[in-house]
Amino acid sequence: MTKSIALSFVLAASLGLAACSGHADNAANASANAAENASNAADNAMNAAVNAADNAGNAAENASNVASNAAANAM
Repeated sequence: MTKSIALSFVLAASLGLAACSGHADNAANASANAAENASNAADNAMNAAVNAADNAGNAAENASNVASNAAANAM
């Protein structure tokens, strides 16, 4: 969420600077690049969250397997 806000400020600043220089093409390119960067950051954050959830699930499953194996070996 913080990255989205920061990227929004970068987008606004780049548009402001490009508009001041009078280069509409640069403003459009800066806007497109900032939007793409924001989209990529959101995708990366989502992938990281999914991977973290998968890793947590795998760790829980591994712990369960270790407990089951220990119980089976104790008999």
